[in-house]
Amino acid sequence: MRKTVATLALSASLATSAVAALPAEAVPVANKPVTALPAPTGDHPVGRTDLHLVDSSRPDPWVPSRKARELMVSIWYPARKATGKPSRYLTPRESELVIRSVPQLKDVPADTLAKTRTHARADAPALPRKGGRPLVVLSPGMTMPRATMTSLAEEFASRGYLVAGIEHTYESLATTFPGGRTVTFEAGKAGQTPETGAKVARVRAADTEFVLDRLAKSKRWNRLIDERRIAMVGHSAGGQSAAHLLPSSKRIKAAVNLDGTYHPGTPAKPLDKPFMMIGNPRHAPGHGGSDGSWDTFWPHVTGDWKRWLTVTGAEHASFTDYAVLQPQLGLPAAPMDGARSIGITRAYVTAFLDLHLKGERRPLLDKPSKDYPEVRFW
Repeated sequence: MRKTVATLALSASLATSAVAALPAEAVPVANKPVTALPAPTGDHPVGRTDLHLVDSSRPDPWVPSRKARELMVSIWYPARKATGKPSRYLTPRESELVIRSVPQLKDVPADTLAKTRTHARADAPALPRKGGRPLVVLSPGMTMPRATMTSLAEEFASRGYLVAGIEHTYESLATTFPGGRTVTFEAGKAGQTPETGAKVARVRAADTEFVLDRLAKSKRWNRLIDERRIAMVGHSAGGQSAAHLLPSSKRIKAAVNLDGTYHPGTPAKPLDKPFMMIGNPRHAPGHGGSDGSWDTFWPHVTGDWKRWLTVTGAEHASFTDYAVLQPQLGLPAAPMDGARSIGITRAYVTAFLDLHLKGERRPLLDKPSKDYPEVRFW
């Protein structure tokens, strides 16, 4: 998690991560860029449904005057067929708040990200499977909407997983609820301190367990989920939160941290379940990153299966949709091609899920691969 205020965090993320040679359909014309996500590569068409969940057992931790914690959750899933309209990436108001947070985008139409091309179909009929499907919980980075993990969500769903992307209210730049009410960032406005980071981890743990409870009690979703096979994948604040939740959760069997700095630096309990962390080169052992938190955290990962990987040329947002959206918006370049960085993230995280949720051996995780020379094992 970056130690910056919300706007600076997002501006830096958008301005410094991966740039690619733009596909013809994504070349900005007269300051009207066309934004699109890479297509998923699995065999299944993908559906998406959005849920509005209310936890009346606790006030909102960031805005205590709100007597209940409200969450928006997107569910991606294998669909029977690709019917219906493509799902919307962001609402127009969410797009406006994200675009206008970045000074370099002042001339880009405010609704640009609301028009981003996705590949899931809204409310397409789900394809059931006897015994249910493994579930992947996604938790995005601080200030980032859940939509920023769509490229991963669509990939996992196309490969047979059910995916729940959680919007952690007031930790995103913009969250829109049914009826059009949009709330903005409140968590740690004065700066991201270690104390704020620890609170974020606690809040996200509670959010995640609440969402899992609601899905388990839902007649619609319970029959589609195999509750014995649940993993969590998070980026930045979401990644460190997944790591801290893993040892204490009875439901979550495995977790992945995508470039998240640890606050606090050590877990309350050792991580004795399958765990993988993938980051940019500043997270290499001995490098120290921003504060050396990966070096401090790693000795507490005690399970039989663990991996520490870094990706040469990656930046903080290279593991999210911003890897491809930034160059399409005309923002500055970073070392790694955006489509390549998303392809690497998809390949390694899907291999992790296949191994630990489906029991399918994935040699990609055993050692460096000539197909992905950018990925280093530590």
